[in-house]
Amino acid sequence: MTTCIPAGTGKLHFRARDFNAQGCRKASWVTFSELSWSRGVSKFLQIQRCNSSQSPINESSKPFRTVTSSSLRDGSTKYFDFTVIGSGVAGLRYALEVSKYGSVAVITKAEPHESNTNYAQGGVSAVLCPSDSVESHVQDTIVAGAYLCDEETVRVVCTEGPERIRELIAMGASFDHGEDGNLHLAREGGHSHHRIVHAADMTGREIERALLEAVLRDPNIFMFQHHFAIDLLTSQDGSETVCLGVDTLNTKTLEVIRFISKVTLLASGGAGQIYPTTTNPPVATGDGIAMAHRAQAVVSNMEFVQFHPTALADEGLPVKPSNPRENAFLITEAVRGDGGILYNLDMERFMPLYDERAELAPRDVVARSIDDQLKKRNEKYVLLDISHKPRDKILSHFPNIAAECLRGGLDITRQPIPVVPAAHYMCGGVRAGLHGETNVQGLYVAGEVACTGLHGANRLASNSLLEALVFARRAVQPSIDHMKSSSLDFRASTWWSRPVVPMSLERNVINKILTITREVRKELQSIMWNYVGIVRSTTRLEAAEQKIHDLEAKWEDYLFRLGWEPTMVGLEACEMRNFFCCAKMVVSSALARHESRGLHYTIDFPHVEESERLPTIIFPCSSVKSTWSSRQLHNQPIC
Repeated sequence: MTTCIPAGTGKLHFRARDFNAQGCRKASWVTFSELSWSRGVSKFLQIQRCNSSQSPINESSKPFRTVTSSSLRDGSTKYFDFTVIGSGVAGLRYALEVSKYGSVAVITKAEPHESNTNYAQGGVSAVLCPSDSVESHVQDTIVAGAYLCDEETVRVVCTEGPERIRELIAMGASFDHGEDGNLHLAREGGHSHHRIVHAADMTGREIERALLEAVLRDPNIFMFQHHFAIDLLTSQDGSETVCLGVDTLNTKTLEVIRFISKVTLLASGGAGQIYPTTTNPPVATGDGIAMAHRAQAVVSNMEFVQFHPTALADEGLPVKPSNPRENAFLITEAVRGDGGILYNLDMERFMPLYDERAELAPRDVVARSIDDQLKKRNEKYVLLDISHKPRDKILSHFPNIAAECLRGGLDITRQPIPVVPAAHYMCGGVRAGLHGETNVQGLYVAGEVACTGLHGANRLASNSLLEALVFARRAVQPSIDHMKSSSLDFRASTWWSRPVVPMSLERNVINKILTITREVRKELQSIMWNYVGIVRSTTRLEAAEQKIHDLEAKWEDYLFRLGWEPTMVGLEACEMRNFFCCAKMVVSSALARHESRGLHYTIDFPHVEESERLPTIIFPCSSVKSTWSSRQLHNQPIC
C-alpha cells in the first residue's frame, strides 16, 4: 500500500494509492492531528500497519577484534547493547558515541572500508563561510528537492552541519585549506555559495579513514567483517513491532551468527546495484531497505533514484579497461562546480539549452539533459571539459580523477572526459523521524538507507555525508535511553528458528543455483535500466512490473524445484531476494506518482502537480501469496 503525506504540515493526511508491495491493496483516507514527517513517527506508523504474520531471515558473523566472553553466550549467538549494521560514515560515527554507554557490534558485509562513503568524492556541504547562511543552504536544498523536502528536517540538518564538520576535524579528518589557512570551500551544482568541505576528490575516503582509526582504538567496539545481514529479529509486543537484533551469515566460514541486542542501527547504504551501471560498490544491494520492509518498517519515496550525471564512460577512453568495472568510476560534481563544461561529441555545449543554470543545475536536470542528448544523437556518452583551467589547479583539486583517466590514456588537463549518467543514490528508504527512529521499536536508521525527508525528490550535491553525520549523532540519545530501559534476555536466541546454510544440497545443485541467480540478477538490472531509468512512462513501468513479477516467480520456482528451502541462506541468493524486494518498491512507487517531480520524470505526466506534492509511503502487508523476497524466514514470537 502506498500513501502520501504532506511535508511540514501540522496535520497528517495520507491517501492510499493502488499499490502492491506484498500483495496488499487497500484504499482509505485517514487524518491524524498534530503529526508531521519529523514528529510522532512511531505512533503514526503503528496505526496503519496491516495485520501480518512474519518470519525473519538469518545469516552469520566474524570478529575483527577479539570478542570478550561477556559479549557472547555461545559461538553462534552474540549479545551486545548496540548492534550497528554498516561501516560507512553513519554507522561508525554512531558507534563511536554509543560505545561510551555499552558494548557495540559493527557488522559489515565486506571489508570495513567498503562502503558508499569510501567512494564519495565531492565533499560535505556545510555553512562555514561568513557570506553564506543556513537559510541559503535550506533554500538550495528545498529547491533541489523539488519542494518535497520536510522543511523542519532540512533546517535541523543545515543548522547542525557545521558542528558535525568540526567534530570530524577534531577526530583527525584532514580537509583541504586555502592559501589563507581557512578551509577551502568548493561549489557544486544546485548550491548558491561555496560550502563544500573536501579532501581533494577523495573526501569520503578521508572521513572513513579517520572514523575507522577511532573505531579500532575503542575497546567497546567490535568489528565483524564479512558478515552479511540476512534479516532483523523482531517480535510483537501488543501492537508494537520490536527489533531485538539481526541474523547474519559469515561469508568466509559460512556460519550463521545471531546478534541479540537492545538497540539496532541500520546504516547499510543504498541499492544502486539494482541497476547495471552504478557508482555504488558491489555491496550496495539494498539489503537494509529490504530487511526493514520485511520487518514491518515503513519505507518512503522509493521512486526517487538519483542518477549521477557524470560517471566515467570507459568506451570513450583511448585505452579501455582490461576487465569490466564492478562499479562505475564517479566524476565528481565538483568538476562542474569548478568550471567544467559539458559538450556533445561535436563539441557543442548543450546545457544552456535545457536550464539557465547550465552545468550548475541540480543533478536531476543535468542527468535528463545528457540522456536527451544521447538519445537524440544516438551517442554513447558526452564530454566534460575542465582543461581550460590551470593545470596545477586541476591536479590539486582532482588528483584521483586525473590518475584514473591517465590509466585510460586520457590527460584531463588537455582532453575532455567522456561521461555518462549512472545510478548513484537512493533518496528513498526506511522512513525516519528527527532522531532516526522508525516505527519498529529499538530500530534506528541513518545514512542512505534512511528516508528522513531531507532530500525530497532529489538530493542536493554533498548533502548525503552531511545527513549521515547529523542523523547518526541525533540517533544517539534516544538509543541510549532505549538501551537503559531494556534488558537482554539470554533466552531470546531460541525465540526464532535459525536459517540454514544449504550443506544438504549437492555441489552441482549449488552451482546450478549460482548460475541461474547470476543470470537473473543481470536480467533484473537490465529491466530496471531499460524500463525504470531516467525517463519513464506508465506503459514501460507496467511492463517492468510484470517482467519483474514473472522473473521472480521463475527464479523462485527453479530454486525450490532443485531442493532449496525458504529457510536456506546463501550470499548471492539472499542478495537476489533483496534485489527483487527493492526493485518492486521502486516500480510500484513510480507507478503511484502521477506527476514529474525531481528524479521521477514520466512522459505521461510531464508536469509538476501541486496535489501530488506528497511523499510516497509503503506500508508493509503480508499475504498468503507473498514471495520469498517479501517475507522473513522465521516465525515472529509474541512477547
